[in-house]
Amino acid sequence: MAIDKPLQDKVALVTGGSRGIGAATVRKLASQGAKVIFTYARSASEADAVAASVTKAGGIAVAIKSDVGDPADVRALFATIDRDHGGALDILVNNAAVYITGPLADYSDEEFERTFDVNVRGAFLVTREATKRLRDGGRIINIGSIAGERVFGPGVSVYAASKFAINGFTRGWARELASRQITVNTVQPGFTDTDMNSNDPTKNPAADWQRQQVPFGRFGQANEVASMVAFLAGPEAAYITGTTHTVDGGVIA
Repeated sequence: MAIDKPLQDKVALVTGGSRGIGAATVRKLASQGAKVIFTYARSASEADAVAASVTKAGGIAVAIKSDVGDPADVRALFATIDRDHGGALDILVNNAAVYITGPLADYSDEEFERTFDVNVRGAFLVTREATKRLRDGGRIINIGSIAGERVFGPGVSVYAASKFAINGFTRGWARELASRQITVNTVQPGFTDTDMNSNDPTKNPAADWQRQQVPFGRFGQANEVASMVAFLAGPEAAYITGTTHTVDGGVIA
């Protein structure tokens, strides 16, 4: 294993890897030597662009269309992994999520169901299948949110609840999989400049307020979150499990 390629010969699955933190994670893991399989739900062009950028940099990344909130799609995803990619995995990053906000009184059944289908059930469905394929000593990294620890204002209660659930999964799965030396951890981003939560006030009316909450005075970058994911996926993190790692510029310090 080369020092600059600590994930050489590893196989990673990243959900929601076509943009934002997911895309940065795909690129980071691939740059460290992993073969990365990643899912996308809608935009094939965005997914293809991520895969092409990895290939251009000398890495390997493969995009598979899959809505992780749909059990049939998840079954099809793993059937493809088994058929085309050998089945075995070393790293799972549960990143796919939706961010639907709104007042409690107006929040629809459909919005609630979609949030929990993707953010909670999706993580469960993918992890359940992945654990059947993860090699001993593997890694599971769940992407949470600082909203899973502190709710900053109205309109985000359902999203926050879904991220609180992710922390529960991490702690429970860490206990359950410890006998196989599989680590399970949460990476908890703060206000990060992505399509979902832009740093641009014209795209995100809360951007200026969010920036004011950060002691560093700026939004985080997706690559900064991806760097924490890559560390937890690597050999130096073999004794870290059941924990939450916050990347937020000091917001909830």
